[in-house]
Amino acid sequence: MPDGNRRWAKEKGLPALMGHKAGAETMENIIYAAFDLGVTHLTIWGASVVNITERTKEETEFLFSVFERSFNRLAGSKRLKDARARVEIIGEWRNYFPESLIAACDNLIGATKDGDGPMLTFALAYSGTGEMVGAVKKIADKKSEDPGFEITKESLKENLMTAKLPAVDLVIRTGGEPHWSDGFMMWDTANSQLYFTETLWPAFSEEEFRRAIGNFSVTERRMGK
Repeated sequence: MPDGNRRWAKEKGLPALMGHKAGAETMENIIYAAFDLGVTHLTIWGASVVNITERTKEETEFLFSVFERSFNRLAGSKRLKDARARVEIIGEWRNYFPESLIAACDNLIGATKDGDGPMLTFALAYSGTGEMVGAVKKIADKKSEDPGFEITKESLKENLMTAKLPAVDLVIRTGGEPHWSDGFMMWDTANSQLYFTETLWPAFSEEEFRRAIGNFSVTERRMGK
Protein backbone atom coordinates (compact mmCIF):
# COMPACT_ATOMS: atom_id res chain seq x y z
CA MET A 1 0.00 0.00 0.00
CA PRO A 2 2.17 2.88 -1.26
CA ASP A 3 1.30 6.12 0.55
CA GLY A 4 2.97 9.49 0.92
CA ASN A 5 3.78 10.70 -2.60
CA ARG A 6 2.34 14.19 -2.16
CA ARG A 7 3.74 14.67 1.35
CA TRP A 8 7.18 13.62 0.09
CA ALA A 9 7.01 16.26 -2.64
CA LYS A 10 5.88 18.91 -0.15
CA GLU A 11 8.79 18.12 2.16
CA LYS A 12 11.15 18.54 -0.81
CA GLY A 13 9.58 21.85 -1.82
CA LEU A 14 8.36 20.29 -5.08
CA PRO A 15 4.95 20.38 -6.77
CA ALA A 16 2.74 17.56 -5.45
CA LEU A 17 2.64 15.99 -8.91
CA MET A 18 6.36 15.26 -8.73
CA GLY A 19 5.65 12.94 -5.83
CA HIS A 20 3.70 10.65 -8.15
CA LYS A 21 6.56 10.61 -10.64
CA ALA A 22 9.06 9.71 -7.90
CA GLY A 23 6.64 7.13 -6.53
CA ALA A 24 6.50 5.38 -9.91
CA GLU A 25 10.28 5.08 -9.93
CA THR A 26 10.19 3.55 -6.45
CA MET A 27 7.48 1.15 -7.58
CA GLU A 28 9.64 -0.23 -10.38
CA ASN A 29 12.64 -0.62 -8.05
CA ILE A 30 10.55 -2.53 -5.49
CA ILE A 31 9.11 -4.80 -8.18
CA TYR A 32 12.57 -5.91 -9.23
CA ALA A 33 13.71 -6.24 -5.61
CA ALA A 34 10.73 -8.54 -4.97
CA PHE A 35 11.71 -10.71 -7.92
CA ASP A 36 15.29 -10.90 -6.61
CA LEU A 37 13.98 -12.03 -3.21
CA GLY A 38 11.85 -14.78 -4.71
CA VAL A 39 8.48 -13.20 -3.92
CA THR A 40 5.93 -15.16 -5.94
CA HIS A 41 2.99 -12.73 -5.69
CA LEU A 42 3.28 -8.95 -5.39
CA THR A 43 0.23 -6.68 -5.42
CA ILE A 44 0.55 -2.90 -5.64
CA TRP A 45 -2.42 -0.61 -5.02
CA GLY A 46 -1.92 2.13 -7.60
CA ALA A 47 -5.14 4.08 -7.12
CA SER A 48 -8.56 3.80 -5.54
CA VAL A 49 -11.76 4.93 -7.21
CA VAL A 50 -11.77 7.94 -4.86
CA ASN A 51 -8.20 8.84 -5.88
CA ILE A 52 -9.41 9.12 -9.46
CA THR A 53 -12.82 10.74 -8.98
CA GLU A 54 -12.22 13.21 -6.15
CA ARG A 55 -8.85 14.79 -6.98
CA THR A 56 -8.27 17.68 -9.36
CA LYS A 57 -8.36 17.08 -13.09
CA GLU A 58 -4.73 18.20 -13.31
CA GLU A 59 -3.54 15.67 -10.72
CA THR A 60 -5.64 12.83 -12.13
CA GLU A 61 -4.42 13.39 -15.68
CA PHE A 62 -0.82 13.57 -14.48
CA LEU A 63 -1.27 10.33 -12.55
CA PHE A 64 -2.68 8.69 -15.68
CA SER A 65 0.37 9.82 -17.65
CA VAL A 66 2.70 8.42 -14.97
CA PHE A 67 0.90 5.06 -15.09
CA GLU A 68 1.04 4.99 -18.87
CA ARG A 69 4.78 5.63 -19.02
CA SER A 70 5.49 3.08 -16.27
CA PHE A 71 3.40 0.36 -17.87
CA ASN A 72 4.95 0.91 -21.27
CA ARG A 73 8.41 0.63 -19.70
CA LEU A 74 7.46 -2.53 -17.86
CA ALA A 75 6.01 -4.09 -21.01
CA GLY A 76 9.41 -3.80 -22.65
CA SER A 77 11.45 -4.59 -19.54
CA LYS A 78 14.13 -7.25 -19.97
CA ARG A 79 14.12 -7.85 -16.19
CA LEU A 80 10.38 -8.53 -16.26
CA LYS A 81 10.86 -10.87 -19.21
CA ASP A 82 13.83 -12.66 -17.61
CA ALA A 83 11.80 -13.20 -14.44
CA ARG A 84 8.99 -14.67 -16.58
CA ALA A 85 6.60 -12.50 -14.60
CA ARG A 86 2.91 -12.31 -15.43
CA VAL A 87 0.96 -9.10 -14.88
CA GLU A 88 -2.70 -8.89 -13.90
CA ILE A 89 -4.71 -5.72 -13.24
CA ILE A 90 -7.74 -5.71 -10.96
CA GLY A 91 -10.23 -2.95 -10.30
CA GLU A 92 -12.61 -0.82 -12.33
CA TRP A 93 -9.87 0.77 -14.43
CA ARG A 94 -11.63 0.14 -17.74
CA ASN A 95 -14.48 2.35 -16.51
CA TYR A 96 -12.27 5.27 -15.49
CA PHE A 97 -9.05 5.28 -17.52
CA PRO A 98 -8.53 7.12 -20.83
CA GLU A 99 -8.13 5.01 -23.96
CA SER A 100 -4.35 5.45 -24.20
CA LEU A 101 -3.87 4.20 -20.64
CA ILE A 102 -6.25 1.27 -21.17
CA ALA A 103 -4.17 0.36 -24.22
CA ALA A 104 -0.97 0.53 -22.14
CA CYS A 105 -2.55 -1.74 -19.51
CA ASP A 106 -3.69 -4.23 -22.13
CA ASN A 107 -0.25 -4.12 -23.74
CA LEU A 108 1.45 -4.94 -20.43
CA ILE A 109 -0.97 -7.79 -19.71
CA GLY A 110 -0.52 -9.17 -23.22
CA ALA A 111 3.27 -8.87 -23.17
CA THR A 112 3.45 -11.02 -20.02
CA LYS A 113 0.54 -13.42 -20.53
CA ASP A 114 2.80 -16.43 -21.05
CA GLY A 115 4.86 -15.82 -17.92
CA ASP A 116 5.10 -18.76 -15.56
CA GLY A 117 7.10 -16.96 -12.87
CA PRO A 118 6.00 -14.44 -10.24
CA MET A 119 2.59 -12.78 -10.53
CA LEU A 120 2.59 -8.98 -10.39
CA THR A 121 -0.85 -7.50 -9.76
CA PHE A 122 -1.82 -3.84 -9.94
CA ALA A 123 -5.00 -2.69 -8.17
CA LEU A 124 -6.24 0.30 -10.18
CA ALA A 125 -9.51 2.15 -9.62
CA TYR A 126 -9.83 -0.52 -6.94
CA SER A 127 -12.01 -0.49 -3.86
CA GLY A 128 -12.16 -3.40 -1.42
CA THR A 129 -15.73 -2.59 -0.48
CA GLY A 130 -16.64 -2.40 -4.15
CA GLU A 131 -14.96 -5.73 -4.76
CA MET A 132 -17.00 -7.36 -1.99
CA VAL A 133 -20.29 -5.87 -3.23
CA GLY A 134 -19.48 -7.14 -6.73
CA ALA A 135 -18.79 -10.63 -5.41
CA VAL A 136 -22.06 -10.70 -3.48
CA LYS A 137 -23.98 -9.63 -6.59
CA LYS A 138 -22.35 -12.39 -8.66
CA ILE A 139 -23.21 -14.97 -6.00
CA ALA A 140 -26.80 -13.69 -5.77
CA ASP A 141 -27.17 -14.09 -9.54
CA LYS A 142 -25.78 -17.63 -9.40
CA LYS A 143 -28.07 -18.50 -6.49
CA SER A 144 -31.04 -17.15 -8.44
CA GLU A 145 -30.15 -19.26 -11.47
CA ASP A 146 -29.31 -22.33 -9.38
CA PRO A 147 -30.99 -22.50 -5.95
CA GLY A 148 -28.64 -25.37 -5.12
CA PHE A 149 -25.55 -23.19 -5.52
CA GLU A 150 -23.65 -23.46 -2.25
CA ILE A 151 -22.25 -20.32 -0.66
CA THR A 152 -18.93 -21.22 0.93
CA LYS A 153 -15.59 -19.58 1.63
CA GLU A 154 -14.34 -21.11 -1.57
CA SER A 155 -17.23 -19.93 -3.75
CA LEU A 156 -16.97 -16.40 -2.34
CA LYS A 157 -13.26 -16.31 -3.15
CA GLU A 158 -13.94 -17.51 -6.69
CA ASN A 159 -16.13 -14.44 -7.27
CA LEU A 160 -13.66 -11.84 -6.02
CA MET A 161 -11.40 -9.79 -8.28
CA THR A 162 -8.55 -11.56 -6.51
CA ALA A 163 -9.77 -15.04 -7.44
CA LYS A 164 -6.38 -15.89 -8.98
CA LEU A 165 -4.40 -14.71 -5.96
CA PRO A 166 -3.57 -16.56 -2.74
CA ALA A 167 -4.26 -15.14 0.70
CA VAL A 168 -1.99 -12.22 1.52
CA ASP A 169 0.95 -13.07 3.79
CA LEU A 170 2.32 -9.58 4.36
CA VAL A 171 0.92 -6.08 3.89
CA ILE A 172 3.38 -3.19 3.76
CA ARG A 173 1.96 0.31 4.14
CA THR A 174 4.23 3.31 3.83
CA GLY A 175 3.53 6.92 4.78
CA GLY A 176 3.39 6.90 8.58
CA GLU A 177 -0.40 6.62 8.87
CA PRO A 178 -1.11 3.08 10.15
CA HIS A 179 -4.66 2.57 9.01
CA TRP A 180 -6.58 0.58 6.42
CA SER A 181 -8.15 2.20 3.36
CA ASP A 182 -11.42 1.37 1.65
CA GLY A 183 -11.41 -2.29 2.70
CA PHE A 184 -8.26 -3.08 0.74
CA MET A 185 -8.39 -6.80 -0.14
CA MET A 186 -10.47 -7.32 3.00
CA TRP A 187 -11.11 -11.03 2.39
CA ASP A 188 -7.53 -11.87 1.49
CA THR A 189 -5.89 -9.97 4.36
CA ALA A 190 -7.84 -11.69 7.15
CA ASN A 191 -4.68 -13.31 8.54
CA SER A 192 -1.97 -11.06 7.11
CA GLN A 193 1.05 -9.76 8.94
CA LEU A 194 1.15 -5.95 8.87
CA TYR A 195 4.19 -3.71 8.39
CA PHE A 196 3.66 0.03 8.86
CA THR A 197 6.51 2.44 8.25
CA GLU A 198 6.97 6.19 8.66
CA THR A 199 8.84 6.24 5.35
CA LEU A 200 7.01 8.09 2.59
CA TRP A 201 6.63 5.95 -0.52
CA PRO A 202 9.11 7.71 -2.84
CA ALA A 203 11.79 7.28 -0.14
CA PHE A 204 10.98 3.61 0.49
CA SER A 205 14.18 1.78 -0.36
CA GLU A 206 15.04 -1.72 -1.44
CA GLU A 207 16.87 -2.06 1.88
CA GLU A 208 13.75 -1.33 3.91
CA PHE A 209 11.74 -3.65 1.70
CA ARG A 210 14.24 -6.41 2.41
CA ARG A 211 14.00 -5.67 6.14
CA ALA A 212 10.21 -5.95 6.01
CA ILE A 213 10.45 -9.29 4.22
CA GLY A 214 13.14 -10.45 6.65
CA ASN A 215 11.02 -9.48 9.64
CA PHE A 216 8.10 -11.42 8.20
CA SER A 217 10.22 -14.49 7.51
CA VAL A 218 11.14 -14.93 11.20
CA THR A 219 7.68 -14.18 12.59
CA GLU A 220 5.69 -17.12 13.89
CA ARG A 221 2.22 -17.17 12.37
CA ARG A 222 -0.15 -19.06 14.67
CA MET A 223 -3.33 -18.28 12.71
CA GLY A 224 -5.33 -18.15 15.94
CA LYS A 225 -4.12 -21.54 17.18
